[in-house]
Amino acid sequence: MLFLNAVIHTMAGPVLPNGYLRIEGTKIMDVGPMPVEPDEEFVDLGGAHVYPGFIDAHTHIGMWEDGLCFEGDDGNEETDPVQPQLRAIDAVNPMDRCFSEAVDAGVTTVLTGPGSANPIGGQFAALKTFGKRVDKMIVRAPVAMKMALGENPKNVYHEKNQSPSTRMATAALIRDQLMKAKRYEEAVLRAEADDELDPPEYDGKCEALLPVLRRELKVHFHAHRADDVFTAMRIASEFSLDYVIVHGTEGALIADELAEEHVRVLSGPLLCDRSKPELRNLTPATPGKLAKAGVPTAIITDHPVVPIQYLPLCAALAVREGMDEEEALAAITCSPARICGIDDRVGTLETGKDADFVVFRENPLSLAAKPEMVYISGSRVR
Repeated sequence: MLFLNAVIHTMAGPVLPNGYLRIEGTKIMDVGPMPVEPDEEFVDLGGAHVYPGFIDAHTHIGMWEDGLCFEGDDGNEETDPVQPQLRAIDAVNPMDRCFSEAVDAGVTTVLTGPGSANPIGGQFAALKTFGKRVDKMIVRAPVAMKMALGENPKNVYHEKNQSPSTRMATAALIRDQLMKAKRYEEAVLRAEADDELDPPEYDGKCEALLPVLRRELKVHFHAHRADDVFTAMRIASEFSLDYVIVHGTEGALIADELAEEHVRVLSGPLLCDRSKPELRNLTPATPGKLAKAGVPTAIITDHPVVPIQYLPLCAALAVREGMDEEEALAAITCSPARICGIDDRVGTLETGKDADFVVFRENPLSLAAKPEMVYISGSRVR
């Protein structure tokens, strides 16, 4: 199918003021400037604006289901502080109506996974927001290993009279499990090299962390306070981890340090209250300040903390507080795709990428804007 006469924001280069987009099956086949002679089925968009589908790089959608209490609460397994073997895809309910609300807002890809109750919480997945079966919605799974620092693990296990009840213990538990996984891998390799040695007994936790130690899987560190961000950086340096900071609420206070170390930040939630002490410096100006300092930044909702349909509104709020508008659009399209390592599939409108795009008549960052069309994998879903 061919889409003609559109203002195309590829997010991979200059805006095409009058362009076309051709899709075939689930992929983008061609993007370019008009004129083009249509010899196939086409849609004349009449000057509408086309953007890549929006990406929310940190949510718990489908893990805490809308309108339910314990029955739909599958985001935190609060029985063991170290659980890297848990997989988001085994908990996500694609029938959660919030997926439909995401589509209605133009959000076509999400990262979802365990919450922050545990120092090591489990494996995040990148999913499309339309589908009945999670296996068919996967963009990448696992896409990241969730680890958490700060108040949440402390509070959960302090109430159980169990470790960790301090930041020291949280960091120590993470280090301890990473070291166990490292020694487990060494034992596996020794057994592979020597037929006379038996391999170690299977350990699901260590197995799940092997891709982390090999830098094949990113670590997403939940960290709000500046000192927790530095602890994440310290642990990552000790084990040579490929990592991303999630939230980074005090990131603007240390933006120079983050830029110097080439740290990536998923910034948010922005549209919520300061519900706990480590959020005392929460401000929607943070993503703009990070971007201006040269820190790769994406904007997130942390759904259901902020309902996912308000992702564009969060980007608009960041613009109001000083973020460049193009940077804000990038922060919900190409930037989260690059930061999370899924930019081979989504985030820009380029040949070979998934045919995920949204069509707007208004500025998508305006309060009244709603997409006129939403396409996911080449199919119109709104």
